[in-house]
Amino acid sequence: PDLLPACDGEITTMSFLQDVVDILLQYVVKSFDRSTKVIDFHYPNELLQEYNWELADQPQTLEEILLNCRTTLKYAIKTGHPRYFNQLSTGLDMVGLAADWLTSTANTNMFTYEIAPVFVLLEYVTLRKMREMVGWPGGCGDGIFSPGGAISNMYAMLIARFKMFPEVKEKGMAAIPRLVAFTSEHSHFSVKKGAAALGIGTDSVILIRCDERGKMIPSDLERRILEAKQKGFVPFLVSATAGTTVYGAFDPLIAIADICKKYKIWMHVDGAWGGGLLMSRKHKWKLNGVERANSVTWNPHKMMGVPLQCSALLVREEGLMQSCNQMHASYLFQQDKHYDLSYDTGDKALQCGRHVDVFKLWLMWRAKGTTGFEAQIDKCLELAEYLYNKIKNREGYEMVFDGKPQHTNVCFWYIPPSLRSMEDNEERMNRLMKVAPVIKARMMEYGTTMVSYQPLGDKVNFFRMVISNPAATHQDIDFLIDEIERLGQDL
Repeated sequence: PDLLPACDGEITTMSFLQDVVDILLQYVVKSFDRSTKVIDFHYPNELLQEYNWELADQPQTLEEILLNCRTTLKYAIKTGHPRYFNQLSTGLDMVGLAADWLTSTANTNMFTYEIAPVFVLLEYVTLRKMREMVGWPGGCGDGIFSPGGAISNMYAMLIARFKMFPEVKEKGMAAIPRLVAFTSEHSHFSVKKGAAALGIGTDSVILIRCDERGKMIPSDLERRILEAKQKGFVPFLVSATAGTTVYGAFDPLIAIADICKKYKIWMHVDGAWGGGLLMSRKHKWKLNGVERANSVTWNPHKMMGVPLQCSALLVREEGLMQSCNQMHASYLFQQDKHYDLSYDTGDKALQCGRHVDVFKLWLMWRAKGTTGFEAQIDKCLELAEYLYNKIKNREGYEMVFDGKPQHTNVCFWYIPPSLRSMEDNEERMNRLMKVAPVIKARMMEYGTTMVSYQPLGDKVNFFRMVISNPAATHQDIDFLIDEIERLGQDL
């Protein structure tokens, strides 16, 4: 009640916000302090009982509000901590954080130039630059920032379907033949999720076999396309993955592009995780062929360390997003405005309200330059190689696949001493399956580090180590190995 816009609210507001900023700055400093925990873990029922989180009729004091802020951060996971390796998005970039604060203060919406002039222009400039890096001449084409890679991939399906059957927009799925999409068995679940959401159905997503490194096998793709056509289905999209979620594999884009061209199928590249490698002269060859795609998903909030959320969909053909999605809402997109209407991006999007995500990326790019991003990415890949070299012949470790990682994903089993002399049979598998979950639970209870695990296909639970935090060092990798051994010795 005492804060702005209350009369004479300035002083109270300034001191309140100053207090909040102090809480935030303390948290930032703590995030990078290796002596602090990555996580102060409590079970859900404990956290619910320990504090009163309920919403009440009567207002609380500002002191209590500040306490709420402290408590929330006390139990937050320090995703910027140099020993947090749990997700593809890690790290805490100071310029990105500043940009996020500015964006929240400006508090506007991305649908028109009328209400977000600078942000709309920055989105235009940044998406064009990203398309240039994909390799489309002069950065031609279109694009949008969406709430995440899953939505970007769904946009690609939506646009590919519209390109082939524009009548689907008015008439719906009943008016068109049965469509099928193709993606690798290691691809992200969002491809199936998008098919479900768009009424295409998950059964219409055909999973293509991968080789032992997790790359799509082009001959299997071609075989399955021909099979689908013989059944009378219409192939409309192939989603190739540049940087799979678990193995960090890069599908062979040139071979896939050849097949898409031959059968006139939309080629999408899901580079949510691997797209950042386009910033690196040393590593961008892994995406050779991406310039032949019709659309590309690229998430700067992963490998490039931009604060969440920041995901771009890039489309090679200009005007397609607009015709696919526009609804001509006359109260937003008036045709008789006094400026160039091509800057009103709202009608290209599925959302009406759209958060400003571009400013974090744009400001970080200004602060680092392309070379700064390159150095950051090269360093993370170098750390992954260091980890791989360290454990590939180490006692108690088994690699999930042979050869050095293509991305920062390093997949391995830790074999406790009790399993090392056992013969490879079902009992050993059943016991090995329980190892990673127990070690992970202990990591979280001690709060020392976090790293992800999962089963995949016929492989029981293994660790998937990923590095995208520029704060991580060789010592943090050494620490992780020591910690896994400390916590798993007795299993």
